[in-house]
Amino acid sequence: MPFSDDDEKTLIKILLVDDQELFTDNLKLMLETLTKDMQVVGIAYDGQEAANMADEIVPDLILMDVSMPGLDGVKATQIIHQKHPEIRIIMLTTFIDDSYIEDALKYGAYGYILKNIKSEVLIASLRAAYAGTALLSPAILDKLVSKGSVRKDDEYNEYYEIIRHLGNREKEILALVAKGYNNQKIADTLYISEPTVRNYISSIYAKVGSKDRLKVISIAQKGNLEEV
Repeated sequence: MPFSDDDEKTLIKILLVDDQELFTDNLKLMLETLTKDMQVVGIAYDGQEAANMADEIVPDLILMDVSMPGLDGVKATQIIHQKHPEIRIIMLTTFIDDSYIEDALKYGAYGYILKNIKSEVLIASLRAAYAGTALLSPAILDKLVSKGSVRKDDEYNEYYEIIRHLGNREKEILALVAKGYNNQKIADTLYISEPTVRNYISSIYAKVGSKDRLKVISIAQKGNLEEV
């Protein structure tokens, strides 16, 4: 079932990573004031501290800034993901930089969203990530698509063939995931339940057999779902 503020569920443990103390303090206050299913279990102010705390705490989610002194967020993501692939790391930043985006996703980031996101959208996105939905903000998706970084080489064709054999409902859901929709919004759009959406998404990624969501989402974003 989707999370609601009235549900008494296991808390989603979140580690915040940002070198701006005021930002992290406000974010912690916002998350713990507006939700009952989230708990900020730690705050780190650079990448190395984040890696150390991830070892100690092993949170469910990490909200990771990109640009920090010392070890930056992208490198910290690589280190943490290698040791703790079960932790879902979401890059939260002001930057829309192609290299940052691609590197972060390549190194295991589960999503990449911008700091100007509304609080209610951020909360919904964190719940979606916890439930298994990869996150890319629409602005970042547009940037990746306009860049055209995915080429029609052998690897592309392999993903294309997998997507071509998805069911019609799976293709519909993948197209909405590529637009940045969270599970609940997909459910509302398709008039199905949120648990059903989660089941379909699990099936899609199982069929793709890869954690490289950037390639799959990029294929969908470039209109290839309309061709298959």
